[in-house]
Amino acid sequence: MHFLKTVLFALCLAGPVAAEYYEPARGTDERKAMLDAIRAHAEEQLGEPIEFLVYELRAKGSKGFAALQAQRPGGGAIDLFATPGFKEGTIDPETMDGSSMQALLRRSGDTWVAVHWAIGATDVWFSYGPFCRRYHSVIEDYCAGVN
Repeated sequence: MHFLKTVLFALCLAGPVAAEYYEPARGTDERKAMLDAIRAHAEEQLGEPIEFLVYELRAKGSKGFAALQAQRPGGGAIDLFATPGFKEGTIDPETMDGSSMQALLRRSGDTWVAVHWAIGATDVWFSYGPFCRRYHSVIEDYCAGVN
């Protein structure tokens, strides 16, 4: 009985168990669908073609999270001053963190949609309370201490 109490006490000290998200494997339809959902926004703002350097890609159930670097095929840098977003006044290269991107995604069936996304964010915008509550399963580590 003492052992059981000790184990339960240790588990309480450890806090909640971390969300068990996974990274969709390279070459899978799921990974392609998630990246294509983000690619649509990237190409609209940054021009075509776009490929991604993936820092983090997470999925669990109907929720997803991505942290990426948009680039030209083969790793080419994007000239932000020559993009549709700059020409339209929707992005400002002077205040951006380059072509980094983050996105919160939702899945319906086999379709992924980038519901919230940002290009060149200079803060961790997705660690905001409502996003943390809705996307907790894939961004829990970014939301420590957020209500």
